[in-house]
Amino acid sequence: MSRVVVRGFFARRLRAFLTGIAIALGVALMSGTYILTDTINHSFAAIFNTGARGRSVVVTPHQGLGSTAAVQTATINEATLAKVRKVPGVAVASGEVFTTVSLFADGKRLNKNAPSFVGSTLPARFENFSAVQGRLPSSGTEVAIDQATAQRYALKVGETLRVAGASAAVDYRIGGIVKFAGATSFGGAGVAVLTLPQAQRVASEPGAFDELVVAASPSVSDKDLRARIRAVLPHTLDVRTGLQEAAQQTSDLENQLGFLRTFLLIFAYVALFVGAFIIFNTFSITVAQRTREFGLLRMLGATRGQIVRSVVAEGVMLGLGGAILGLLGGLALAPGLDQLFKAFGADLPDSGTVIEFRTVWVSLLAGTVVTVIAGLLPALRASRVTPIAAMREGVSLTEKGVRSHMRRRIGIGVIVAAVLLRVVLELRSGAGIVTIVVIVAIVLLWRVPQSRARIKAAFSAVIVALARLLARPLELRGIVGRLARDNTIRHPGRTAATAMALMIGLALVSLISVLAAGTKASINNAIDASFAGDLILSNSSAAGNTGIPTEIPAAVRAIPGVSSVTAIAFTEGRVKGIGGNASITALDPASFSRVYRIDWDKGSNASLEGLGTTGTVLTKGFANAHHLHVGARLSVQTPSGQRVTLSVRGIATDNARLLADLTITLPLARTAFNQRTDAVDFVSYAPGVSNSQVQPTVNRLLAARFPQTQSQTAAQFKTSLGGQINSLLALIYVLLALSVIVSLFGIVNTLVLSIFERTRELGMLRAIGTTKRQVRQMIRYESVLTALVGGVLGIVLGIVIAAILAGTALSGSGFVFVVPPITMVVLFVLAGLAGLIAAAWPARRAASVDILAALATE
Repeated sequence: MSRVVVRGFFARRLRAFLTGIAIALGVALMSGTYILTDTINHSFAAIFNTGARGRSVVVTPHQGLGSTAAVQTATINEATLAKVRKVPGVAVASGEVFTTVSLFADGKRLNKNAPSFVGSTLPARFENFSAVQGRLPSSGTEVAIDQATAQRYALKVGETLRVAGASAAVDYRIGGIVKFAGATSFGGAGVAVLTLPQAQRVASEPGAFDELVVAASPSVSDKDLRARIRAVLPHTLDVRTGLQEAAQQTSDLENQLGFLRTFLLIFAYVALFVGAFIIFNTFSITVAQRTREFGLLRMLGATRGQIVRSVVAEGVMLGLGGAILGLLGGLALAPGLDQLFKAFGADLPDSGTVIEFRTVWVSLLAGTVVTVIAGLLPALRASRVTPIAAMREGVSLTEKGVRSHMRRRIGIGVIVAAVLLRVVLELRSGAGIVTIVVIVAIVLLWRVPQSRARIKAAFSAVIVALARLLARPLELRGIVGRLARDNTIRHPGRTAATAMALMIGLALVSLISVLAAGTKASINNAIDASFAGDLILSNSSAAGNTGIPTEIPAAVRAIPGVSSVTAIAFTEGRVKGIGGNASITALDPASFSRVYRIDWDKGSNASLEGLGTTGTVLTKGFANAHHLHVGARLSVQTPSGQRVTLSVRGIATDNARLLADLTITLPLARTAFNQRTDAVDFVSYAPGVSNSQVQPTVNRLLAARFPQTQSQTAAQFKTSLGGQINSLLALIYVLLALSVIVSLFGIVNTLVLSIFERTRELGMLRAIGTTKRQVRQMIRYESVLTALVGGVLGIVLGIVIAAILAGTALSGSGFVFVVPPITMVVLFVLAGLAGLIAAAWPARRAASVDILAALATE
């Protein structure tokens, strides 16, 4: 039997290749994702390990909220450095500053889509930067720039570099081009090196450090010195050896980049899911075509189990072969993904290619398991045909027997249990009524006798009706169009299964498009409803997590025509008794209520103005989720690990999401939460003053002193946010395109198998006068019809899912349900083009059928 399986598999090489490609593409994205992220992590680990050389001990502020929290930690003062220097066994100790900044040259911002940093010079024993041109800065007027940024922007020694951080910008002369520990790239980021006093000024940390680095005396081990320093420092500081710090930095980075792996793997799973439909459809068709072959095997003594195992064995060989191709494809795809992210501004370091054993076995296992599972049901169907019935033509593969009914009842029981659990969860949350109705309706239909046949008949009727409707324009092309229509609806189940692969990809694309359009509309509505000011000042960087100087409000208030300026900052905290970190907004209550309208659930603007340093305002969602009320007292842990007690003074609804889970005052954020920069400033004009009178003056001030900051009106701000959403949308479209490509192989595969099945029919058409051109047109029309059916179903499904989400999960967030009509039309047209592309080779293959050989085919 094994020889029969192997010979049969290799006898159908074309079918195996086309089906294997479908699974290989999904595996390629999966393995490429692992290879890319492992390479990035390995590259950063090498940088950190090299940078740890010469550092026996490293002292850093304790990150009380975890390494992934987007917060500013406390600094280390000079008194602590002096205490460390007195510890026995310390040979050298120094303070270091490393902070986020913005870099400018010739009036242009560098690394706009990636962060930039400033580091301070260190004693020779600790210095990881080495000059490739010029030298490291030795005076307060010099700066050194990393080699990758210098090459990217053609910067040269002697030119001017402007550095803007948490204080006003300053111009420095480039005295050197440097590299860090042998690394040529920081993942698209830029690094400038200043003297320690200048780095402290840029970071707005006078007399303070971000970390301390210590070298041990020759007779003292790193471990012993760490223990000695740990004994004299408070627990608000972390003390690690140099190697421990490198390992911690590597671990922190892997956690921070974990979202990238998850993000890419989602699209790999989608591609594998689409590939599973193609495999199922292919096996269903081939099993039906091989009914007589299986019947002959049964008559020769093969058991039902052997038939099933033979088909499963083919699935294993197919899945393993496709997975191997996908693993090899991942090696080529990983650099492509790297270039894709570089195109979107994320230049990630990728020194060498890292292939871990986990990548190999996960890829092979995923491809094989998906293929076997997808081909299992067709295998079971093939085994249920009796030997004598299989020897007759036109036998349908149906389910029979008590075991089939038992499996059906078990399946119904599992579904009912799942639905009951879902109903309980939905009723507890008070949402998802639409979801409950849909699931209960499906279960009721399933439980009714012959319900599956009725559902199948109804679905087939929908496919046929949709195909007939879409075929109307093709019927104008005469008999060829009508033949294509009839061939498409001849096997509605097969058409549906083929179209479903494309439907999944387009459903996701349309869902994302609707959600993106709704998000933009929701943001616009929220800004229009809440923002009562005239200008919004924010950092012009697209890298995120970059603040603006706290000096801006005072400078802008001095401009004629400006009535008020209010600063807003964001941080995080951990509320006792509540898991995870809570987001926190910090603001000036007195001026905030003049430029922002708050929808109060409990409380008023007076509640906000009376916060002081002990009060907080909660959002309605956060309060309801954790059963909090006005008057409740919260113990909040700050980023440095200390705790503050806050009393809830009010509860507000804010669809613009400017107010975070908790809202506190700026003075409290500056002291207890170490917040040294602002996120955004709102500017309000005096009565009767127009924007044209004030914004140009504001822009000149920002360009002169705070170039990292941009001013925008509400309309400009909405346009900017819309552009950011469109950029993310473009990236998602590119990644989802892989699932669409996979579905094209499904259409090609189905057409090829259909042509083999209809060899005699095609020969008959040619014999009665049909030209090769007409045969090619017929196959193309069939492919386009199938693709359009999948396109329409996918678009409708995506819109329906978006509507359900808008009515349930997003109902309380102010989400506006919007269907972008132009995007939907474009998707419909692209579906037709996809079908046309998929039909190119099968159409030529059908037209080249030998007439005499085809007529002789049984």
